[in-house]
Amino acid sequence: MRLVFAGTPQTAVPSLEALLASRHEVVAIVTRPDAPAGRGRHTERSAVALRAAEAGLEILTPARARDPEFLARLREIAPDCCPVTAYGALLPQAALDIPVHGWVNLHFSVLPAWRGAAPVQNAIMHGDDITGATTFEIVAALDAGPVYGVLTEPVRPDDTSGTLLDRLAVAGASLLVATLDGIEAGTLKAIPQPEEGVSIAPKITVATAQVDWGRPAHAIDRLIRACTPDPGPWTLLGEARLKLGPVTVGDREPMTPGQVLIEKKGVYVGTGTRPVRLGEVQAPGRRGMPAADWARGLRSGGDVRFG
Repeated sequence: MRLVFAGTPQTAVPSLEALLASRHEVVAIVTRPDAPAGRGRHTERSAVALRAAEAGLEILTPARARDPEFLARLREIAPDCCPVTAYGALLPQAALDIPVHGWVNLHFSVLPAWRGAAPVQNAIMHGDDITGATTFEIVAALDAGPVYGVLTEPVRPDDTSGTLLDRLAVAGASLLVATLDGIEAGTLKAIPQPEEGVSIAPKITVATAQVDWGRPAHAIDRLIRACTPDPGPWTLLGEARLKLGPVTVGDREPMTPGQVLIEKKGVYVGTGTRPVRLGEVQAPGRRGMPAADWARGLRSGGDVRFG
């Protein structure tokens, strides 16, 4: 089939790679416009745009998918199907109606669970044992279209959203190609999602990523892993914002929530239940470092407490 692929972040690159290696023809890509990134806030192209440029593909970067110029160009290209992975913008019905076989989305959950912007982060945060990826036909309602294919993936005890998403991006790319193969052959039909089991995965904000030390240790562990690497879990020490890496739930006696205990064997923080052992800590303007190294500057005494 003749394809226009829509995607933006690095997570979508494995899908583009798999499509380029398939029997289908990728003639163009749709991605979000260049945006500020990094500490210097320099304008950068998306990861998908960079890979598409290497492959010599036409790159479409509409500010809004309803822009008349974009819709007109998409009609000129006349794709048979538009596969999507993490594009990052809503698609109007005028765009959905253009390809003969519609827009097929690769979503990183087992639908109807975790519809929305952050399915992997929410799966980890809520303690799911199993997640996965789903290909489905995009409709006007959020992630509610009929399903073509599903794969499952266990959530490991030490998974961050980054490690889990990396695995799903690779496995999901194969699922996306297999879905397009089935659509082209006429052997695959989309099945409506069940009405039961719907859950919503809202975007994880910087505010969400602040650690509340009064919560149970297992909930803090999940929050930190869910927010790693993006948007990055954090806490306050005085007025300084510290970024945190994944923690280990310990078996020590309870401590006051937020209380920091520095020992030779590790740095521990009290929670609503058992203390957790810190992994990496990044102070403002510095690189991340093991918690023991960060704590050396705090050994002068006094009560150390995260707020």
